[in-house]
Amino acid sequence: MSKLILTVDDSASMRMLLKTSLTAQGYTIESANDGEHGLERMHEVKPDLLITDINMPKMDGFELIEAVRELPQFKGTPILVLSTEFSDEKKQRARSAGATGWITKPFEATKLGAAIRRVCP
Repeated sequence: MSKLILTVDDSASMRMLLKTSLTAQGYTIESANDGEHGLERMHEVKPDLLITDINMPKMDGFELIEAVRELPQFKGTPILVLSTEFSDEKKQRARSAGATGWITKPFEATKLGAAIRRVCP
């Protein structure tokens, strides 16, 4: 059965790139364009995995991760951060918020697929 992944990124081109890349790997993709929208979509689609950017308007990725982790039904949902940021401080902040892993943009489709299979077998 195909895993459903919610991707949250304020860049339309990045959302399209993720959808194209991950659909080709057999995943079903839903998207949101910022953290607030992402939180709404979590309730609507109940994904197997959340992939979020960090730098977004309205609600950033850290706030989204914290908000998702506060919801009992999503406590165990894996969350991957996909960001151009790569400082240890930001990675630690994401881990503290509840992120499962971190992937740096630009991403390689095969590495992203491998990371997804690791956290969401």
